Amino acid sequence: MAKDSSSTKIIEKSGPTGFVFFAAWIGAVVYFVGQVDGFDNIIVAFLKACIWPAYVLYHVLGLLNV
Repeated sequence: MAKDSSSTKIIEKSGPTGFVFFAAWIGAVVYFVGQVDGFDNIIVAFLKACIWPAYVLYHVLGLLNV
């Protein structure tokens, strides 16, 4: 059985930055969930943790008058 010589190996090297973003996301989840009570609000807090970087970027660009 011959090996296919046309296969391409893809190496992803974003481990350290991926870990930083994951740690920031976990921190956001803990922060938002710590402020609520009730299951419905926990779901909203989880969604807020998923989209908070968009709000930060929006406000930073607004401060820079971009």
